[in-house]
Amino acid sequence: MNPRMNVRKQYTIDRMNDLGAQGKPFVFVIDFDFKKPLIFDLDDTSAILWKTPQTCNFDPIPFGNDEFIWNISDVGIEKYNKAFNCVQQHIHNGDTYLLNLTMPTDIETNLSPEEIFHRSDAPYKIWLKNQFVCFSPEIFVRITEDTISSFPMKGTINASIENAEELLLSDEKEIAEHHTIVDLIRNDLSIVASNVEVDRFMYIDRIRTNRSDLLQVSSQISGKLPENYRKSIGTILAKMLPAGSVCGAPKFKTLEIIKDVELYHRGYYTGIFGIFDGKNLDSCVMIRFLELDGDRLTFKSGGGITFLSNCKSEYNELIQKVYVPIS
Repeated sequence: MNPRMNVRKQYTIDRMNDLGAQGKPFVFVIDFDFKKPLIFDLDDTSAILWKTPQTCNFDPIPFGNDEFIWNISDVGIEKYNKAFNCVQQHIHNGDTYLLNLTMPTDIETNLSPEEIFHRSDAPYKIWLKNQFVCFSPEIFVRITEDTISSFPMKGTINASIENAEELLLSDEKEIAEHHTIVDLIRNDLSIVASNVEVDRFMYIDRIRTNRSDLLQVSSQISGKLPENYRKSIGTILAKMLPAGSVCGAPKFKTLEIIKDVELYHRGYYTGIFGIFDGKNLDSCVMIRFLELDGDRLTFKSGGGITFLSNCKSEYNELIQKVYVPIS
């Protein structure tokens, strides 16, 4: 890794620790590789707009409800199959047993990223000027008083399928994937917290989209932080990154494989966004992500691969996730 990148990462961790110790609020955006982390004031709307379930830093702008164009040009099953087979080889070799494989999809739309931000409805929304818009349904961690909780989301099905919830909760592959991620997140939390427990296991979230609603499975895992955790808030987050639900297990070997098979840069996609209000912290995993590169719009999406995975099903899931939450 570029030494300059190490300096930037450490500066960001130290800055977050310092602000946490002082009880000063801040907003943060950390990319997947922790190479371009950003810290903002809560009221800075010059470069970033954001919303969490509790608060936001902008006044809503009505854009109307006109029909919009949403055409996708995906990577194609052949390219996906090549990466999928490579992942399966690593799984059979014992290098990984769960890997979150992602791919880019080109988008044609008549909406700007800022308009998508204002028109979309999601628990977490982030617009970073000239870079991306994200509308994430997945909580990363929440810290309230001395309790840290994580909410990994693994397992997806089209809600229009008959008996969709029953099928999702009984699917052998999805169950195995979810168990693996819950175990991984429990281990990650144990690095920074004590008395780690699974509070809720495999509950259903419904996500509304412009294409078709999705059902996704989540769990809640919690632990206790030290009393003086705020002075180490940056260190705590850094120890848990990248988010386990968007890489896989075992984490560090799986990260090496991801870099070999994906053949593109995730950037801020699958990084994290969050807000520290001076006392508590809320954050999300930046999935459901549309990136702006000049005039080009690219949607990044993916899903978990295990030895039980079927290539066509996983490819279809990747495409299902290419949506905007605009009804």
